[in-house]
Amino acid sequence: MGTKWGTAELKSTRLPRAKCAPNGLSDKSAGHAVNKARDRFSENFQARCTFSGPHGREVKCDFAIPSKAAARILIESKGYGATSSKMTDILGDIRTIIAAKRPDTSFLFFTDGLTLKQRKNDLRKIVEFQNNGDITRIYAYAMADQFEKDLTQLRPSTSFSET
Repeated sequence: MGTKWGTAELKSTRLPRAKCAPNGLSDKSAGHAVNKARDRFSENFQARCTFSGPHGREVKCDFAIPSKAAARILIESKGYGATSSKMTDILGDIRTIIAAKRPDTSFLFFTDGLTLKQRKNDLRKIVEFQNNGDITRIYAYAMADQFEKDLTQLRPSTSFSET
């Protein structure tokens, strides 16, 4: 499922605008991610939590599946028009999750892309994380069908044991 993007994909990536919710997340990106993850994983799902990494490091994320204590899938959703400092926070959040997660944990990054359209260097850094295998896949709202297919694919391969 890991995907590598090159320069052509960066140039053609269509990251559509989405309306921001009061909590700073796009209704479309965050809401879609929550609904699809809940549909696929029902009770094996924790939202807005702090997950525990393999060395006891605790890091915030939007969604941990099956639980924050035994995360096998992490989903981070960023959907808002960010300022330069907020964009730095996004990259910092991604780096922190990558550093803390288990190597066999899938990390899905979902964005509406408002700022990434304007900040191609930051998009390149995020794509580099994907190309290096640190992020399993990057999704924009326009990729909702692919996100759902990937969740379906990850569902049977995800072990829900707490060990």
